[in-house]
Amino acid sequence: MPPSKSQVKREATELQELGERLIKLSRGKLVQLPLPELLFEAILEAQRITAHEGKRRQLQYVGKLMRHVHAEPIRAKMAEWDGETQTSVDAYHRLERWRDRLIDSDEHFTAFMNANPAGDAQQLRALIRSARKEQAFNRDLPQGNEPQRKAYRSLFQEIKRLVEGDDYEEPGSARDNDDQD
Repeated sequence: MPPSKSQVKREATELQELGERLIKLSRGKLVQLPLPELLFEAILEAQRITAHEGKRRQLQYVGKLMRHVHAEPIRAKMAEWDGETQTSVDAYHRLERWRDRLIDSDEHFTAFMNANPAGDAQQLRALIRSARKEQAFNRDLPQGNEPQRKAYRSLFQEIKRLVEGDDYEEPGSARDNDDQD
């Protein structure tokens, strides 16, 4: 039994939306996708067009070409990129949480150093002290003045350097459990 008219329209709309996402990608990312030459050129042309109506028509053309392309490999690659993006955002948020916890309490400093024994404790303590002083200074700033962020950023960069190093272990990781045997 052939697909219903509604199903065909839904699929066409999904492909149109995928085409719109493709148009927003950089040329470097587009090259990595398994796109037919005609579709690749149509996407590049859509990126060049600035006139509203012309861009709309080119989007429709890209959507039409998408209906003749096997879209699953394209979707899979884009999903992989989305996952990488989310992973990097999650990693960034983890680093921010470490920074905030280190500024809040010395108890977290001990946990961080236990997880990352290769770090220079003295340097890290100095950065934490500077960030705490900066935080206190910023609290007392009159409204409208720009807060200082230098120590805050330096602490973040040091945490990032230590965490992204090979010696880092997330507390509770498999390597921690191996030591207990």
